[in-house]
Amino acid sequence: MAILKHIASKNANYGSAIDYLKYQHDEFHLVPVLDENGNMMLRDEFYLEGLNCDPETYDLECELLNQEYNKNNTYDEIKSHHYIISHDPKDNTDHNLTGEWAQAIGMEYAKANFPGHQALVCTHTDGKNGTGNIHTHIIINSLRKFDVDPQPFTERPIDCKTGYKHHLTKDYLKHLQKSLMDICQREGLHQVDLLSPAADRISPQEYYAKQRGQQNLDIANIELMIEGITPMHTTFETGKEKIRNAISDIAERATSFEEFQRLLKAEYGISVKDHRGRFSYLPADRQKYISARALGSNYDRDRLLRIFAENARTATQNTPHWTADDPMAILFIKSDLRLVVDLQTCVKAQQSRAYAQKVKISNLQQMARTVAYVQEHGYDSRENLSETADAIYTKMAKARGDAKLTESKLRKTNEQIHYLGQYLSTKSIYGEFLKAPNKKIFRQAHSDELAQYEEALQILKQHSLDGKFPTMKDLRAEKEQLTIQKDAQYDTYRYFKDYHKELQTVCANVDSILGAEQEVQQHEQQHTRKYEPSL
Repeated sequence: MAILKHIASKNANYGSAIDYLKYQHDEFHLVPVLDENGNMMLRDEFYLEGLNCDPETYDLECELLNQEYNKNNTYDEIKSHHYIISHDPKDNTDHNLTGEWAQAIGMEYAKANFPGHQALVCTHTDGKNGTGNIHTHIIINSLRKFDVDPQPFTERPIDCKTGYKHHLTKDYLKHLQKSLMDICQREGLHQVDLLSPAADRISPQEYYAKQRGQQNLDIANIELMIEGITPMHTTFETGKEKIRNAISDIAERATSFEEFQRLLKAEYGISVKDHRGRFSYLPADRQKYISARALGSNYDRDRLLRIFAENARTATQNTPHWTADDPMAILFIKSDLRLVVDLQTCVKAQQSRAYAQKVKISNLQQMARTVAYVQEHGYDSRENLSETADAIYTKMAKARGDAKLTESKLRKTNEQIHYLGQYLSTKSIYGEFLKAPNKKIFRQAHSDELAQYEEALQILKQHSLDGKFPTMKDLRAEKEQLTIQKDAQYDTYRYFKDYHKELQTVCANVDSILGAEQEVQQHEQQHTRKYEPSL
């Protein structure tokens, strides 16, 4: 799993590069390790060679070349480029990788990719911080010493000429990564796809900051433990690492960008903005936003929006989309309750005694089910039942209003998609119209296209408050989110609608039961008064 790192250095002391390659250094503080006499100590094993220079006089030769072309004189100029080929520790055991072998790979790589430059190629076998992985340092002077033939990765004629500087572009970097992959695959070493973006992008600065921070934290924790205090934190996190962890935590729960934005701010104090199709993050202790690209591909806009959409679909399928203050509302399961039939108003029952008898039996069954329903759901009074029905109706109305509002937003988004497509398809015609020498003739020949362009432009401006038009990709992502939200809200509305309808049935049946009881009581009172002895 060889990886390639690049560091651009503005350090004018070329001799420090030689010292780093030859002598032991404290990797945490990047200072030489000294013996008891104060002298620098050679590394136990290293292989050092020069390309277009003598490795022992690399610093002097670079300075002379810089003077010859009057380059690399100011502080802001990049003086050298440092490339590191870091091999997988498994290569040591699985493929018997040695320092000599890695050095040969490094020299081949440097000759193929940095021709014309003075370069130091040095292989260390101790690994970073004693990890044991073999790695090769390639340090080149930013100024080119010799003319070279045009290469596949060069973009400008001066990239091949003497006296001009090393120009690293995205295409050049991809070429360097692919070149390393090809060599490692040819040699049968472990290798990963370097062309794919890193899930967690950790820069050298962040790596060293974490190492130093962890060391300082360990020292502080040891002092606390000596005093009998248990440390609260044992793992140091860099600022970017805290942002990554916060994003990962919220992304697991958020179902939309708005929810993600709100939760990230509320729980971690991190602001997030969506600008030009990219997410950027701003912690409370910073003044400048950190782009998702600087954090890694796991935190970019496209991936997070896919996660939000998946979370929304999962929530729609597996969880209810409502909240209920009354616990019984959550337990609602649609029953088969039906209304009790009023025999006095049922014409068919009055015409047929058999049908009337059948209705009476059915009414008794529905009354029994209604009583069981009331007892099961804990309604202790008619007023309590009515209040619950009213509360469910309010929630039903709110759910319907929310769904209609989302539906309205979805219509506007669809309209924007339509007119943005119309705008983009006719934009080139309008551009030709602006350049036409005779605009009147051109407008007559392309009147329909120009009318469509102007119509689309006018409508898009109405939807855009800041004058910037959204991209088609953003609009389609918004449409997907709104569609999921609308479906969930209509599910909620139908739920409360069925619930309210059932409660209405229960209320009507309870009224029928109470009405029947009152009639029986009145009949008994009349019967009692009829047979009471007169005084």
